[in-house]
Amino acid sequence: MWEYTDKVRDHFLNPRNVGDIENPDGIGEVGSLACGDALKLVFKLDENKRIKEAKFKTFGCASAIASSSALTEMIIGKTLEEAEQITNEQIATYLGGLPKEKMHCSVMGREALEAAILNYRGEAIKPSENKIICECFGVTENQIERAITENDLKTLEDVTDYVKAGGGCARCHDAIQDIIDRVLHQETPKKKKTPPLTNIEKIKRIEDALEREIRPELQKDGGNIELVDVDGNRVIVKLLGKCSSCSASQVTLKHHVEAKLRELVIPELIVEEVGNENHIFG
Repeated sequence: MWEYTDKVRDHFLNPRNVGDIENPDGIGEVGSLACGDALKLVFKLDENKRIKEAKFKTFGCASAIASSSALTEMIIGKTLEEAEQITNEQIATYLGGLPKEKMHCSVMGREALEAAILNYRGEAIKPSENKIICECFGVTENQIERAITENDLKTLEDVTDYVKAGGGCARCHDAIQDIIDRVLHQETPKKKKTPPLTNIEKIKRIEDALEREIRPELQKDGGNIELVDVDGNRVIVKLLGKCSSCSASQVTLKHHVEAKLRELVIPELIVEEVGNENHIFG
């Protein structure tokens, strides 16, 4: 259950200026029924080019209705230049605040107002601003960039709260994160590549692992192990004591010795038992 202010509840239960205007000067329509939110805002100017009448129709939640109702009250009496300075944060503030998950409703109101003013001026949204990033909710790259900049958004969750982008199938999450990184001039943290071990470093780590982790375990059962050679990622060892004659020696070699060395040194290591070949360590 969302925590709504008394003013939000008032504008939801008693919305102002619902309906249409005959021969409006400006018409703005944003959102869509398929996306779950839609708003139509219309206004008419007086002889002094001030907004004398504003009305809306919306399909959406309580916050969408309240935000639209509040917006009409906020713009009546203003010039278009004054009205287009209204931000979504101001709409939310006018209502005493909105849950962060519902901030997209105030953004939709601001966008409808801008669309109506563009309509009055005979202008259209630039094609470059129409690249859809979130197909589920029809949110463009320009809308996401603007929301990040104007509202100091930092995370993908923030973007979803303000413009709904990313709140559906999640296929656009990487694209949204790229926009966040670009706008904030940051890079998504990447795993640092570990530089490859030199042969000396590899041998030292293998020796340490044998001495600290592997040999003590084998000695408990009367066995032991000796490092014979390291050839690339091949580790040649000799099993001693009871391990040398144990029927399960190969299990010990693979499931204990090799597994532990892969864990402690590098995962590419292959452990083999010395055969008849002459292996020279070093």
